[in-house]
Amino acid sequence: MNRYLVKSVAALTVATAFGCASSGAASSSLPPEPTAIVELPDSLVIATGTVYGTLELPAKAFPVPVVLIISGSGPTDRNGNSPALPGSNNSLKQLAAGLAERGIASLRYDKRGIAASAKAAGSEQDIRFTDFIDDAKSWIEKLKTDARFSTVTVAGHSEGSLIGMVAAHEAGADGFVSLEGAGRRPRAVIVEQLTGQLPEETIAQADTIMGLMEAGTVPDSTYKVPPILYALFRPSVRPYMVSWFKYDPAVEISKLTIPVMIVQGTTDVQVSQKDADAMAAGLPAAKVLVVEGMNHVLKEAPPGRAAQGPAYSDPSIPVVPKLMDELAAFVTGLKRSS
Repeated sequence: MNRYLVKSVAALTVATAFGCASSGAASSSLPPEPTAIVELPDSLVIATGTVYGTLELPAKAFPVPVVLIISGSGPTDRNGNSPALPGSNNSLKQLAAGLAERGIASLRYDKRGIAASAKAAGSEQDIRFTDFIDDAKSWIEKLKTDARFSTVTVAGHSEGSLIGMVAAHEAGADGFVSLEGAGRRPRAVIVEQLTGQLPEETIAQADTIMGLMEAGTVPDSTYKVPPILYALFRPSVRPYMVSWFKYDPAVEISKLTIPVMIVQGTTDVQVSQKDADAMAAGLPAAKVLVVEGMNHVLKEAPPGRAAQGPAYSDPSIPVVPKLMDELAAFVTGLKRSS
């Protein structure tokens, strides 16, 4: 099984350009315009600990639009990197930098249980998909009360797309962007990802297990799983998967009444045009952006799994400029929805 995909299935230097109060605090008077792009630490206190993030501000007078960037599955951190993969791609860090260069602020964070937010998870057995939704909602609410920001857009990458669309609906964001997000139920996407990488018999076993989970059953620790599938279906993660499998992205996106953009790259080998089409069918009013030659981590890459290793591990490869330009245009065109 391809090493760049297995783990995804199984899941500016800080500046002193200006001073201001806590980065999430509302204020009746705006701080001065930063003289340079600046990164500031930010945090969110939750019941089980603290979730840590990075607020990136452009060199532009407030108020400015802000984008909440939500990372994908597994141990992917706020910058788009995973310890399960060799090297760093820095895709989400580059996304934040590109937005700042275009006059847009962003907040990206390590989800609970990941990187700096590791201690906020509790035990893996206790984590649920809805925990990630709740955290995203809290970030949205925090950003909405910050006078420095004119609008709040949620941009969810990969699994973060589903987290983001539910949170955007429930917390009242002003816009939503799906970046290489799955548009079908998790079971269907995972089966597709495994196809061609594992024997048909093993894939059938995986589908049987996921069928139980989709029906709401948590297989207990005595349920036998083939060794090659153990990391994906280990007992401690099964409750999480059951809580995740109940969501259908095409249904959740249909609930949004705010502007939506669906982004799909043509060389993505983890989710496909089928996913963008499924979401677009759920919300025909959404803008669909197809980026030629862009892969799952938002980098230019050739088609096929074998040739995409460098894009997942080389931070010198930039996020596709067309994506940055289109995303910035979408965000700056938004108005407050509430």
